[in-house]
Amino acid sequence: MRVEEATEADVGALSQILGEVEAYYGGEDAVPGNPEQIQDALFGPASAATVLIARDDDGEALGFASYSKLFPAAGADMSLFLKELFVRERARRQGVGGQLMDAVEAAAAAVGSRLEWLADVDNPAALAFYEARGARQSRGKVVYRVEVPR
Repeated sequence: MRVEEATEADVGALSQILGEVEAYYGGEDAVPGNPEQIQDALFGPASAATVLIARDDDGEALGFASYSKLFPAAGADMSLFLKELFVRERARRQGVGGQLMDAVEAAAAAVGSRLEWLADVDNPAALAFYEARGARQSRGKVVYRVEVPR
């Protein structure tokens, strides 16, 4: 298995995986993500995130992690925000998530002071995974969300 940064050639695979993410969170059953939106978000003029893909020896995508840089963090440092970590069902419990997290942590170490993310309270497998890696829940933040019209 290897973890590498996604390229434009990965838009199709990411589209399929994003459909699986949507289904995992209770949306429509594995409806692929819009390739044009993915292309623009990751490889357009204002790239929104970096995506790392875990691949098996045959090059098939097993999962991905998506993160963005945040500024400021502590002082004038930057930090990373992990938006999504997802491993395809058939590849779970095989070390894929751990390798993706290792790669995201290395990226965070290269740019600044810390790595932060959110996890759903009703996802005990994810919570256990993060806590087994030494992460601790932050009690000092409240998450707010506003849906804005397009």
